[in-house]
Amino acid sequence: MSTSTTTQHAGPRAGTRNADAAPGSSKPAITAAPASIFYEQPLNERTRTFLRLEFLFRQAAHHLGCETDWDSRATLSCILEIVDIFANTNLKSEVIKELERHAGNLKRLDQNPAVDHTQLARLMEHINTHIDAIHDINGQVAGNLKDSEFLTSIRQRSAIPGGTCDFDLPAFHYWLQQPNQQRIQDLSRWLGCFDAIGLAIQLILGMTRDSTPLKPALAENGVYQRSLDPNLPCQLVRIEVPAGLPYFAELSGGRHRFTARFLQFSAVEGRARQTDQDVEFRLACCVI
Repeated sequence: MSTSTTTQHAGPRAGTRNADAAPGSSKPAITAAPASIFYEQPLNERTRTFLRLEFLFRQAAHHLGCETDWDSRATLSCILEIVDIFANTNLKSEVIKELERHAGNLKRLDQNPAVDHTQLARLMEHINTHIDAIHDINGQVAGNLKDSEFLTSIRQRSAIPGGTCDFDLPAFHYWLQQPNQQRIQDLSRWLGCFDAIGLAIQLILGMTRDSTPLKPALAENGVYQRSLDPNLPCQLVRIEVPAGLPYFAELSGGRHRFTARFLQFSAVEGRARQTDQDVEFRLACCVI
């Protein structure tokens, strides 16, 4: 998950929104439906924050580099939400603690002869590189963005429905009318303030997801419950459901247990209803 145009994005690359469109057509090609849908439920506040940041980085990467001022608005909206998350917690310290925890767990595997020590050493080096990169950040992450009068004015008006209208923020309106490449440079520079943190979070979530393979499970009458060992804290519950099923998974849980309910989707009815059918799915309780 890179956050600037200088490194690889988690989402589509900048400027490639219509890369699969038919030649001479201004409309994007129809994307094939996925074979399966993943649902994830974080079971602690740290993982919850990391997932929200991953979502915002991916959304920003999708819009960054596209041609319209609406895409620039969407990218900047993501940046301001990221700034808000960083303002409410000491993420620099949280990410370092999580990387060091993973490094400690991996170091204990060094004595296991069944482990691929070359791959283990490569992963340890990768973790240490990210730790050093975060330590090299002077002061608060993106502190310059928090002090920007221009960005602060947009943040304040964003809390009001329609508050970033042209007449509310003439400076913002002026910026949006600048050449596309100039807006992209500004947005890339602002997103680049989060590169070290974003790449570290990508690594942490990747290791978490890969720590436990998905295994078949059955929700009887549309419900699945499972107790968890509090001595082996589960960071993340993952569920894979075939895309063709008319159900979606609603997850809830905490340190000791979690529940998955499968509800029948309806865009018309006021409330989704739990199915009374048995639902086969795949499950991973990620502990690392």
